[in-house]
Amino acid sequence: MDVYVDCSTWTARPVRPRWELALRFAGSVVWFPVVCVLWTAVVATFLVVGMFAEVITAFSNTLERGYLRAMEVTVNRVARLASWCVSWPELRHEGDAEYYKARVDKAVAKRTARASAPVEPNKPRPPAECAIPLRAYRGVGGWYVAEVALAQGWELRPTDVRKEVRLWWSAASKVA
Repeated sequence: MDVYVDCSTWTARPVRPRWELALRFAGSVVWFPVVCVLWTAVVATFLVVGMFAEVITAFSNTLERGYLRAMEVTVNRVARLASWCVSWPELRHEGDAEYYKARVDKAVAKRTARASAPVEPNKPRPPAECAIPLRAYRGVGGWYVAEVALAQGWELRPTDVRKEVRLWWSAASKVA
């Protein structure tokens, strides 16, 4: 069944054991700086190689697309190495629904302010689509994100609620 339709996935995630979070946090303190250094080294390497490859890419669009795709895949894989890390707020507020409600309210309000900002001449249009990550709504569930967002004028997009809730600013389609 599609996750977008499955109501059981829109509930709050189960509370993780405190000892597991403490262990993950301790590992995060050691591992996250290593990932940051590795990520920086990978990006720097791709930029240096890219400067030399610029001569070749001037003549070949295929090489340029392949190079950019390889860079994107590699950088995303390195960034994913830190996906299990736990931050201090997550450690402190695991299971605290009020904290996560405030976090969702703040995230949706921030994106609403951006999306509803007037269009300025010679500037790009405000973003009409966004994604609220699981870290923001873990303690209250995707249904709360949908509830808050729908009240502020957002529409739901097909999404995997186990990772993020995708939203689209419905007023963006109206001609102003």
